[in-house]
Amino acid sequence: MQMHARGWLLDLYEDANDGVRLWFILENDQRICLKQQLPITFYISGDSKRLHQCCLFLKHLPGMIAMQRVSKKDVFKTEPVCALQVDMADPVHQRQAFLKLKKDFPDLTYYNADLAVHIHHAALYQTFPMAFCDLLYESESGLIQMLKVLNSRWDITPLHPVLRILEIAPDCDPIRKKPEMLKICDRRGHKQTICLREPTLLLEHLNALIAATDPDIVETQWGDDWLFPLLLQWEQETGIPLNFNRDPERKLRWKKEITYFSYGQIVYRGREAHLFGRCHIDVRNAIMWKDYGMAGTLESARVTTLPIEQASRVSPGSGISAMQMITALEEDVLVPEQKQQVEFTKTGLDLIRSDRGGLVYQPRTGLYCDVAQIDFTSMYPAVIINGNISPEVPLPQGLKPSSPNLGVVPLTLKPLYEKRVKIKQRLLEMPDKGGTVAKSYTARASALKWLLVVCFGFLGYKNARFGRIEAHEAVTRGGREALLLAKEACEDFGFEVLHLFVDALWIRQPGYRAVADFQPVLDEISRRTGMIISLDGIFRWIAFLPSRTNDNQPVPNRYFGVFKDGSLKIRGIEARRRDLPRWVIDTQTDMLNLLAKATDARQLPDYLPDAFKIFTHALDELNSDRIPLESLVLTNRISRDLELYKSPTAAVRAALQLFEQTGKRTDPGQKIRYLYTKNDVYAWDRPGTLSPDQIDKSKYREMLARAAGTVFYPFGIDSKQLSAYAHKSLQFELSLMK
Repeated sequence: MQMHARGWLLDLYEDANDGVRLWFILENDQRICLKQQLPITFYISGDSKRLHQCCLFLKHLPGMIAMQRVSKKDVFKTEPVCALQVDMADPVHQRQAFLKLKKDFPDLTYYNADLAVHIHHAALYQTFPMAFCDLLYESESGLIQMLKVLNSRWDITPLHPVLRILEIAPDCDPIRKKPEMLKICDRRGHKQTICLREPTLLLEHLNALIAATDPDIVETQWGDDWLFPLLLQWEQETGIPLNFNRDPERKLRWKKEITYFSYGQIVYRGREAHLFGRCHIDVRNAIMWKDYGMAGTLESARVTTLPIEQASRVSPGSGISAMQMITALEEDVLVPEQKQQVEFTKTGLDLIRSDRGGLVYQPRTGLYCDVAQIDFTSMYPAVIINGNISPEVPLPQGLKPSSPNLGVVPLTLKPLYEKRVKIKQRLLEMPDKGGTVAKSYTARASALKWLLVVCFGFLGYKNARFGRIEAHEAVTRGGREALLLAKEACEDFGFEVLHLFVDALWIRQPGYRAVADFQPVLDEISRRTGMIISLDGIFRWIAFLPSRTNDNQPVPNRYFGVFKDGSLKIRGIEARRRDLPRWVIDTQTDMLNLLAKATDARQLPDYLPDAFKIFTHALDELNSDRIPLESLVLTNRISRDLELYKSPTAAVRAALQLFEQTGKRTDPGQKIRYLYTKNDVYAWDRPGTLSPDQIDKSKYREMLARAAGTVFYPFGIDSKQLSAYAHKSLQFELSLMK
């Protein structure tokens, strides 16, 4: 019997018997699992004799449907590729066949062969997490007869179902102390705690809770590396099965930890516990959770088509890669299993001309009033789209495209860019910027921003499927041209350009203080460049700062200032760093918030004494041992194996200390927490307690003096003077600071 229903796609995964299993949240609030056959096609190219041997090999493999010779487009080759098309019955057999082929025929080139099942499904049916679907299926078998997506990844106001979210967290940091209770909150806001002393009772209680609430998303803290490993250990010890999966035929799936290099640093991503039929998000292992939370995670999953669990954990670069693969499949372009293209040989002059960076002017250090900051909206994505920059099309020499037909990369970015622009416009029109809807829009815009931010770097990434360094260079070339055109327009309108930084300009003109004063120059810049530029804000005052090591050396991205609405904007100073103690960051932030009360620069001297009191009060608290040790903890990332350090830093010494005392190893990319002590350092996660009088206060005084020196530099007081004061070798008269 055929059944008709409509609902939202929550989860999708391959199955050896059913092809693909899909979980839906129906309009009537029912959760159902349906099945669908999904044949997979991949391609092989290479020597004709080897391809013939490959055909003979494939004939005997299970799941084989058909083979034929075809001609396809490879973005890195000028002529179409003659390839062997292989049609397999389902994703499982396709993957098994590919792994055998890679082992026996490593000399052949493979396309579309290693793509995740959700990418194939998205390209074929336009599906994505939270896609609203019209369904026709067999009631007994659950086999889908018809699936039609009724909405789009690019909807500005998508309609979501009411998700059932179950939150689980320990009562303390399990790295430092053994938790005694689990804190649980269900979708109705009901809170409870469960004792961890009785494994049998705990497992029974959790299973009953899962059955009663039937959550769509299990949101945990330390779920990947503490909670689920503990529960599975107790499952083995007690014999009570853990029923977290909605699919009763599946067990918890583990994804191993990885270490990788990204944007100049080593990143560690811990192992992950994945569920079937519902989603598990460990907010401590979710890379961008602090930036945009649940709303941004769902938005990222929507536009990239990555499963919700995966979208919460991987970098935005993985999302862009998935989007490009879907575009390629939709455009019938081959997706290489391994990138074959390499950088063209260049002369020294070619390298100078290509100049792989953005345009930066050194600002004039000091304090300025009534300064407007104007930004290009997602400049590099806009350059890629407007200039049609993609590895398979002729590259432009500036902002004007050399080909009218959009390539894979701009085709991928165009709807993403347009969606973010529209969401930002909606945000500007909302009267209540602090309301629930506005916060959701802000989070979604942030998720889209990060995807757009990484698309430029990904274009030059050597392992990117559709990366090409010459295309990467063409983007920076277009960005420099756009910024120069903007600078010329500002100067033509009589503005003084104080600073340029890649995609932003800081400008001023006497008497120009209102938003309307800057609109004509914004319109002119948009006309000359063909790109959207907006007013980020008008500063009451802004301070451009020098290098911490050389007062005569300006730093392009080190400044702080206050907009007309009283909000702060800071870049490159201590309050933006993640490796300093919370105590230092909070003190500097308090000082800046106080100075932000000054309506113009003339009032700033009136606030300096009180700002100085914040600094001295923080010193007194430190000297009197009243600062909680948690607020003095520093966090640093380990970039290599511990044995490879010839001159161990404080963080490395703490990691070695932790390893010696607990056996817990800090791998490359992982972070280590520690304090400075009179002896050396103290690993925060080691067992035992530390007395406040063991803290090396001189180290912390120095850090605080540097942070305060950043704030006071525009007023003639530097960190050296403050350091001397902190160590009681110099006195200040507060009255002289007015």
